[in-house]
Amino acid sequence: MAIGPRLELRQSQQLVMTPQLQLAIKLLTLTNVELETYIGEELDKNPLLRTDGEIEGGTAGDGAPGTEAPEAAGGPALDGVSSRLDELLAAPETGTPLDIDASADAPAPGADAADWSDRHGEAGEAVDFDSFAAAERSLAEVLEEQAGAAFTGADLVIARHLIDLLDEAGYLGETVEEIADRLGIEPDAVECVLRRIQTFEPCGVGARSLAECIAIQAREADRLDPAMAALVANLDLVARGDLLGLVRVCGVDREDVADMIRELRRYDPKPGLRHGGERPSSVVADVFIRRGADGGWQIELNQATLPRLIIDRDYQAVLERGADKATNSFLGDCVQSANWLLKALDQRARTIVKVATELVKHQQGFFEHGVSALKPLTLKTIADAIEMHESTVSRVTSNKYLQCERGLFELRYFFTSGVATGTGGEAASALAVKDRIARLIAAEGDDTLSDDKLVEILRAEGFDLARRTVAKYREALGLGSSVARRRARVLAAA
Repeated sequence: MAIGPRLELRQSQQLVMTPQLQLAIKLLTLTNVELETYIGEELDKNPLLRTDGEIEGGTAGDGAPGTEAPEAAGGPALDGVSSRLDELLAAPETGTPLDIDASADAPAPGADAADWSDRHGEAGEAVDFDSFAAAERSLAEVLEEQAGAAFTGADLVIARHLIDLLDEAGYLGETVEEIADRLGIEPDAVECVLRRIQTFEPCGVGARSLAECIAIQAREADRLDPAMAALVANLDLVARGDLLGLVRVCGVDREDVADMIRELRRYDPKPGLRHGGERPSSVVADVFIRRGADGGWQIELNQATLPRLIIDRDYQAVLERGADKATNSFLGDCVQSANWLLKALDQRARTIVKVATELVKHQQGFFEHGVSALKPLTLKTIADAIEMHESTVSRVTSNKYLQCERGLFELRYFFTSGVATGTGGEAASALAVKDRIARLIAAEGDDTLSDDKLVEILRAEGFDLARRTVAKYREALGLGSSVARRRARVLAAA
């Protein structure tokens, strides 16, 4: 065959990720708080994008031509993300009627996306009460203030170095010899400064072990007698609940040991955590589930965290007067970007409402009766029901939370594996089984239930479980074995 250039036609398929589809997928994975941050960045970049609070009455985008997202700006490209909302909102065939209030959450099919964004968040801005709290001083700041009053000269330098080495719980993770070698001084000098730091508040900081931390606090409370010192030196016996061993090593009777254990419980094993660290951020619900007046369930998005967006057509008209070609091109890009964002927000709202609605349909027993009524559920089940891809449902349920009358739950909480029943009926949720195990152990009293006994009880109730499965669920709940629980009960009664 001769070698030479020739012309060939080949047909192939490939997935093209358009900017519109990429934006829609990105917004699906964001929580309401993250979406608020993203919208703020877009407001800074796009001069035509406004919140209704920036324009009196929000009239700049009302009724203006082109505020809706045109088909060319992303209609067909986003068809894989959205589907028919009306079909999803139909009431279930059985059970309590599902009354979905979607009017405030997503536009009706064909509605103006910009108009929906203008109305979105009408419930008002959420008040961040954490912003009113004064910033808490860190552990290092608290200790350095005390060190400044207690030390001078070289000792102050050593003290500051030791404070920098403390972890967030207040413990020193290095030996005195290692620190002294690094600073080029005698270990006795470091030990002397460390002893002074151990008298600072919070009491117990600067310890090198749990036993030393407890001993510091006992000494401060004037309770570190020889018996207490022996108890602190044998915390492993306390953990095992070995009262006879503690009586032997402490040289006191059982009543005195019980009194020392009660004293021990009042001490703080991690004193450094009283100060510093970042204030834990509160979890904000993305979806609200409320019981309607007719006994059904209303599903709505959390609008309080999202600003209402409009396109400032008046400002656009001002900028276009006498503008050159480059300015007009820039304004066109801004309008297109704003329309894409409004359209993507529209699709995000539709998709979240669809997933949440189907989730409530499948787990209606949970909202009525609690965790014991949870059913096994997979992402594929929801995806098939709403005619979307499983990856889309995964993005929607990732890092998003649902608020209902039973509390705040991550959407992923409702997706659980199934446990077969002995009667051959519908499988039970693994979370429901864990809840039953926790209830049995909480009510066991003096008759401690072994794993074998738990298996017998659960099988009598219709759960077909092996002993190792019960043990795995018990450990996942943070519950000890029957022996450990029995010892803990003895210590508690001491």
